[in-house]
Formats: sequence, structure tokens, C-alpha cells
Amino acid sequence: MKYCKDCEPAQESHFIAYTSVVLGWIDEPIFDLMEKIFNNLAEKIGDLITLPFFRLMVFLKLGHWTDKPNAKDTWRTKCFWDEAEKRGIKMREFHLGPIGDGFVAEYKSPRQGGVKKTITFDGLPRPGFQESAALKWMDNKGTMKIKFLKEGLPVAPGGVALTQKGALKIFNRIQKPVITKPNLGSRSRHTMIHINTEEALIIGFKKAKKLSPLVIIEEELRGYLFRGTLIGKKLAGVVRRDQPEVTGDGKHTLHELMEEENKRPERNGPIFHKITIDKEAEEELRRQNIKLEDVPETGKVITFSQKTSRGCGGITTEVTDIVHKDNVEMLEHVAKFLDDPLIGVDFIIEDITKSWKEEQHCGIIECNSLPFIDLHHYPLFGKPNNIAGKLWDLTLPESKVA
Repeated sequence: MKYCKDCEPAQESHFIAYTSVVLGWIDEPIFDLMEKIFNNLAEKIGDLITLPFFRLMVFLKLGHWTDKPNAKDTWRTKCFWDEAEKRGIKMREFHLGPIGDGFVAEYKSPRQGGVKKTITFDGLPRPGFQESAALKWMDNKGTMKIKFLKEGLPVAPGGVALTQKGALKIFNRIQKPVITKPNLGSRSRHTMIHINTEEALIIGFKKAKKLSPLVIIEEELRGYLFRGTLIGKKLAGVVRRDQPEVTGDGKHTLHELMEEENKRPERNGPIFHKITIDKEAEEELRRQNIKLEDVPETGKVITFSQKTSRGCGGITTEVTDIVHKDNVEMLEHVAKFLDDPLIGVDFIIEDITKSWKEEQHCGIIECNSLPFIDLHHYPLFGKPNNIAGKLWDLTLPESKVA
């Protein structure tokens, strides 16, 4: 797999990503029919057949177990595993070749006579057996946009295009600037923002097309990017995600401000990283008409990337305690509408302390059925929020720490 700058911070095979979407279209009718025939029977016996499958693969030496996180595991897995150990939950991860993220969790409850409970899950657990109907489409940005609009939830105007001609048609009927991104995908892979011309639109369309047959073209909302995580249909936490940036003081050059920001000990890794000057950063600085030797005016924010990823120098700030009640209600409305116990919601708004109803260009940009809860555990600014604990409380309430 060749290195791809547009896939930062986590590389993904373009061929596998694209093919998986196409195969999903092909097998969807089959799985819909099977679901109707068996009426969710497979979901109800999932734990009964998953663990024996794992064991068979290990016996055949096609798979193996690990009993602690390894270097390939995400920070989401590590924080969730760490919380499990604190509660006395025994975790194991099943690996099929290079593929992991299949887990078995075992817990013996002293309050229930030492009875052992075992659950299996992929990535993060969901309580109960039956999956919500929304799991089939909540990660699909185009479908989400249509359904949320009908529900009265704020979304960016735009649409989904299969062809370049269709993309240009959407581009010419909505306000500029616009953003392009894969209809299915995460972590801002192959996303392009600040698009004002047809030429740039075509570049963004082709980038997104590498990961998905369908491409989202929508108005660029105004404000900051926030991630809200909902557990059991209640808002568990909100973090603000910022691009790698510095703020001018009217005295120091942009390069000096960047060097000073990079002195933060947290930026030595492994979670947060230093701001670097590469081709993408140079393009972003040109867009803002500023050079490294220039002195930004006091209060002016200069960004070095279009992405908010920590791996690219982005930062996170825990803001749960200051979220306006209307915004809390809006996010919990999303959870109730999706009828799912675990959701990550990305939304853009200028001021999180004010109601979304007061803003003209705010909205939800995507939902995630497997959210990166570690964003709440390791903020650069603000108090860490134990989202893993809240999810374990819902999934294995017997393990709840008094």
C-alpha cells in the first residue's frame, strides 16, 4: 500500500475501501432478505457463534489472540482496554492475519456469586443483542443528510454525485465555498475544503472518488468542528477539534509562533504531534496569503492544514460543561432518532455556548457508529472525560465502580 497524504493520519488501501463500498451495494439486498426471513436470529445468537469461530481460527493457526493492546491498536482500543482492566474485565483481541478489532470480554461479578458473563464485539460493544436499523445508514453521509433534513436536524446544503458532471451541477447551485468528501469514510480522508472554483471542485471530486464511488458536495459550514459522543442516547461528552494553528501577537513571525507552539511537551507524541511545514502546509499558508517570515496581527489565527487530525498537529479541547442546552437537546435528538446506544456526531458551530438555532451556517456533517472515544480521554486542553467508563457502565453494568 503506497503512502497517501490525503489519507493522513491513518493510511487506507484505496482499492479495498472502494471495493468494499461496491460489494456493500451488491450484498445489501441479500442481507436485507436474510434479515426478514430470520427476524434478527443471527444477531441474537451472534455471541454463541462468534467465540467458537475465533477459537477454530486459532486452532487452525489462521488467527491468534493478544491479551493486551499492541502498537497497531488505536488509542480508542487502548483507553477502552485500560478501563476494562481497572474494572476487572478480562479482555482479549482476536487477530485474523493482519486484521484485528475483534474482542472478547469476560467479567465475573462478585455481586452475582462470581457468575461469568462473556461478550464479543467488533471495535466497541453495544449493549443488548438487536442492532438498530440506523446502523445500516448512519455512516452514509448522503443518506444521513436526507433523513436528518426531514427530521428537522441542521445539515449543510448539498448533495451526492456519482459523476463529475453531477458534482458540478451541485456545485453551481449551492453557496461557496464548498467541501468535497467520500460518501463513506472517516477521519477526514480525501476531504477537501475551501473550494470556490470549478477547477478546484474537480480536484476535490477526484480525490474523494479514490475511496468512494459517490462523493459528497456541500456548503462549507462556518465555525469550529466539534465531536459529540452519545452513550445510551444521552450526551456523554463534547470536544472541540482544531486544525494545527497558532494565534498572532503582532510581535513574532509566523515561524517563531510555530516553533514556540511546538515546544509543548504534549507535542512530542505519541498522541499529539508537532506542526510541520510540508506541501500541504505551504498550500494552506498561500491560501491565507501569509509567509513564515510575516508577523501575524494580534488575535489572527493562522492554520497549517485543512485537517484537524492530531497526527497532523491538530489539537482537542474538552468543552462538555459549556455546551448550550439547545445543542445538548439537538444531539440527543439525533440519538433518539437513530435509536442507537453508541454514536459519534461531528458538527460545526461558531459558539458552542450559544444555541444552534441562532446560527445560520451551522450543522451536522456526519455520524459515526464506531466513534473514536479517545478524543475525550486525551484532550490537549481541558479535563479528560472517561467515555470508556460510561460505555462499560451501559454494556456491563455489573462492573460499575462505586
